[in-house]
Amino acid sequence: MNENILTIKDGRTEKTYSLPVERGTIRAIDLRQIKEDAEDFGLMTYDPAFMNTASCRSSITFIDGDRGILRYRGYPIEELAEKCTFLEVAYLVLNGELPSEKQLADWVYEVKHHTMLHETTKKFLEGFRYDAHPMGMLVSTVAALSTVYPEARNVLDPQVRRHQIARLIGKMPTIAAYTYRHSLGLPYVYPDNDLGYTANFMNMLWKMVEPKYAADPVLARALSILFILHADHEQNCSTNAMRAVGSSQADPFVSVAAAAAALSGPLHGGANEQVLRMLDAIGTTENIPSYIEQVKAGKLKLMGFGHRVYKNYDPRARIIKWTAEQVFQVTGRNPKLDIALALEKIALEDEYFVKRKLYPNVDFYSGIIYQAMGFKPDMFTVLFAIPRTVGWLAHWDELMRDPEQKIARPRQVYTGADVRHLPAEKPKILVGSAV
Repeated sequence: MNENILTIKDGRTEKTYSLPVERGTIRAIDLRQIKEDAEDFGLMTYDPAFMNTASCRSSITFIDGDRGILRYRGYPIEELAEKCTFLEVAYLVLNGELPSEKQLADWVYEVKHHTMLHETTKKFLEGFRYDAHPMGMLVSTVAALSTVYPEARNVLDPQVRRHQIARLIGKMPTIAAYTYRHSLGLPYVYPDNDLGYTANFMNMLWKMVEPKYAADPVLARALSILFILHADHEQNCSTNAMRAVGSSQADPFVSVAAAAAALSGPLHGGANEQVLRMLDAIGTTENIPSYIEQVKAGKLKLMGFGHRVYKNYDPRARIIKWTAEQVFQVTGRNPKLDIALALEKIALEDEYFVKRKLYPNVDFYSGIIYQAMGFKPDMFTVLFAIPRTVGWLAHWDELMRDPEQKIARPRQVYTGADVRHLPAEKPKILVGSAV
């Protein structure tokens, strides 16, 4: 008996088919041979939201949702968050291996070399209304960079790809900081390449009149950890968008803009803002029991709990919870943390939530940290986009090198009307007639 073969018997025709199994998957195209007759198109799978469809092979990120495991290139996320800088992890995600000391120095220099924005791009930003949403500004500006660097369209050239990857990783914090300053009516601050990646971002956000901005090292490290945790997360909505748009060989700037647009939705990058709104609605720990009862009754939702992939405790949530404590030693304790901790305790002990495997996810604590650091909720998704750009570009580069990948073009199950015709008495439109 061949253990790597799936045998299917078609009850419609009584025919039997043997499909090869590789890494727990069958190829969907192999189902096309299963037909009722020669004129039949063949069998397809119907999988709304890709709940059980692998669209690619990837060596970047491994997730085991049942066991609460997340690894980049084989390294546990816990070890990377504890021992690495964000740019070190970015190099790993992009290249498959941790950098040597020299490779890291060269990589950091390369990224810092691309932190500046062209002055015309700054003018583009200045054209937005004072109350423009930062995420809309970021998406538009990243797409506009496609016109600044037309050579980026040569996506099949590995050296060109490498150049654009460094450009985007270098410029994303600058664009993000400028959207923040724009919303406050403050002048833009140029990058300071004497600073580290996250400290420089903080400089562009918060520098006022001081000659040299000095970022709090605890907050800079906390931001670095958050960036590491958000660098990649396998085939999520925005990464799928990056791969789909990139499959047409669109340049990386418009592809990243498309991915960022997907991230901007409240079901993806905006989830931590929903958590803050929930904590504000609860108000105090005394109100938690009544809120929980309304959740159980189906009247309210428990935001920041549960995940499409994780059916165990999200490993990123543990790290963020620890990071929150470090941040609050600097900023002062956010009273929302006490509500969050009490909610988490109930969710981990109450049979209703345990049975449904509703554990805290990465969004549960991240919004509290960002708010404590001084960010408004409309900046949260922008903060998500900065590190996730690394993952998007790693998947895009992997896509460009994959000989099996073609332009994305899913099938559909047509549910519309059968063939029908216009009335015979309807006259033809003659050439020259008014239309």
